[in-house]
Amino acid sequence: MAGNGNENKGGEFSFSAAAARDALPRITTEKGGKSDVCHDDTASRVNFQTIDELHNLQKKRSAPTTPQGGGVVMGTSGPTTPVSSETMLQSVSASLASLTRETGPKLIRGDPTSAAKVAHVPQTPTSLPVTDVSDSGLKFTHILHNLSPAELYEQAIKYEKGSFVTSTGALATLSGAKTGRSPKDKRVVKDETTESELWWGKGSPNIEMDEKTFLVNRERAVDYLNSLDKVFVNDQYLNWDPENRIKVRIVSARAYHSLFMHNMCIRPTPEELENFGTPDFTIYNAGKFPCNRYTHYMTSSTSVDINLGRREMVILGTQYAGEMKKGLFGVMHYLMPKRKILSLHSGCNMGKDGDVALFFGLSGTGKTTLSTDHNRYLIGDDEHCWSETGVSNIEGGCYAKCIDLAREKEPDIWNAIKFGTVLENVVFDEHTREVDYTDKSVTENTRAAYPIEYIPNSKIPCVGPHPKNVILLACDAFGVLPPISRLNLAQTMYHFISGYTALVAGTEEGVKEPRATFSACFGAAFIMLHPTKYAAMLAEKMQAQGATGWLVNTGWSGGSYGSGSRIKLAYTRKIIDAIHSGSLLNATYRKTEIFGLEIPNQVEGVPSEILEPMNAWEDKEAYKDTLLKLAGLFRNNFETFTSHKIGDDGKLTQEILAAGPNF
Repeated sequence: MAGNGNENKGGEFSFSAAAARDALPRITTEKGGKSDVCHDDTASRVNFQTIDELHNLQKKRSAPTTPQGGGVVMGTSGPTTPVSSETMLQSVSASLASLTRETGPKLIRGDPTSAAKVAHVPQTPTSLPVTDVSDSGLKFTHILHNLSPAELYEQAIKYEKGSFVTSTGALATLSGAKTGRSPKDKRVVKDETTESELWWGKGSPNIEMDEKTFLVNRERAVDYLNSLDKVFVNDQYLNWDPENRIKVRIVSARAYHSLFMHNMCIRPTPEELENFGTPDFTIYNAGKFPCNRYTHYMTSSTSVDINLGRREMVILGTQYAGEMKKGLFGVMHYLMPKRKILSLHSGCNMGKDGDVALFFGLSGTGKTTLSTDHNRYLIGDDEHCWSETGVSNIEGGCYAKCIDLAREKEPDIWNAIKFGTVLENVVFDEHTREVDYTDKSVTENTRAAYPIEYIPNSKIPCVGPHPKNVILLACDAFGVLPPISRLNLAQTMYHFISGYTALVAGTEEGVKEPRATFSACFGAAFIMLHPTKYAAMLAEKMQAQGATGWLVNTGWSGGSYGSGSRIKLAYTRKIIDAIHSGSLLNATYRKTEIFGLEIPNQVEGVPSEILEPMNAWEDKEAYKDTLLKLAGLFRNNFETFTSHKIGDDGKLTQEILAAGPNF
């Protein structure tokens, strides 16, 4: 998601549109090695052997300089929210209850270092036999509940090695050995309900575990959290639609994790927190403690487990905060469709006249760049719901990539990195605390998490009417897809299920070869149901609201990667502008061969010769061969989904298949 300090609730823009557009980033391609066109946060890059080595990487040495007067002035985020302590403590104690020994732990609100200031709470005699009580059942655990960012800064800097305030006021921290998600260590409980409801098997991100194993890991996580002197508890919301929001509780051991989720989830008002009650879903983040790799279904010391029946998630063996964000996104992919609400991995913005557009695209396609338009309001950049009343952002913040971040390319993200923002795994100057965003010493997957209000043109609350345009972005490094195509419903479903883009492999003996990658629904790692179910819901909503589907290629033209050239960002922006304005609805179209895509004869500001891909290729035979190659890759990928029928007669399934390449 995205955000920047000045809250804009009225819709006025305080800067010129032309200047802002010029400042927006280009879609660039890094050549060679593992960089490629797209970057994936699932890879964990570890360049250190010990914790001390990791901490040494975080700070760069600089030549001594004379200290300058003044300093960084950091704002505050408001007073600590008052909460009914008795009700909150009872609720949290119930969340932390052991399933096999004692009831919930005895809790005190506040930092244990300030225990002398806290009135003594008499111990309540346990009703269980003494032999069933562990040491954790004999002690008090301090609960730090919904702390403010300022308080969390203090906790992190004082108690968590590797936490520093940067020159712009952000909190720099480290996620430990894991600097990305661990999808192979993610597990979902398979029970009588989820066995028939969820997507299992080939292509599915859902790796099964049984209820007993989940409870073993849950007990391990709860025991660890209860053994600590203090734990952090966040009570927050998902989904800006007040009728369909979900109450979530996050119990964690680190201030870094608490501040991260404070930013990424929707922050309750004091009144809402008073009446929060029992959460709909609970995360137990014991990531500093490993799972037992000899436990059934475990393949490493890391395990991220979701139990949809118990509405719980357990994290062991990884401190990467993105596991919490994406774990909850997966939960929303399960809960929302049950309410006939479509959950989407997309960006979303809205014009001044209320026209909403959805942007789908894998990493490197330009989703964030193109959905961030200073002439339009940002509803969100990553996770959304489409209900009977319109669209809503699931999150309350943004999780932006920081590698090679520059003020000129990404001014909004740059300016959002200030007090309250979490900076993960970045490297900074040990004296000035200025961040070097080009430094990959810790990882290439450096990140910033900040509230969406930090983006100046964000729309608060993050809701909007029904979308008019659904834009599917692909970075086609093969260079055979048109820069812009209009899709019918069946084609929209086909390309939505396919979720195509292309990565550019490294150079081997002077030959550069693009590599196709497919991610169902443009977010296969997070979906719970079969992709065709989300596609059917998307088509139904588009048809009901009269929305138009578009396929936009932000990749290559005139040849594949290495021989052709990247389509200019300025041309892509003109195409997106034409979609927003509605002018493309009145254009004349012609169909391409093989894929059967409708391409306009003319788009204002875009050279007509690049609209038809073959015209831009000098070697027409090479174009045809490459086109057939890509069509074959699409067909092979789609074989995973052909056996799943949509509807009672499966007629829609055949329509979707017919919308794919024909050769």
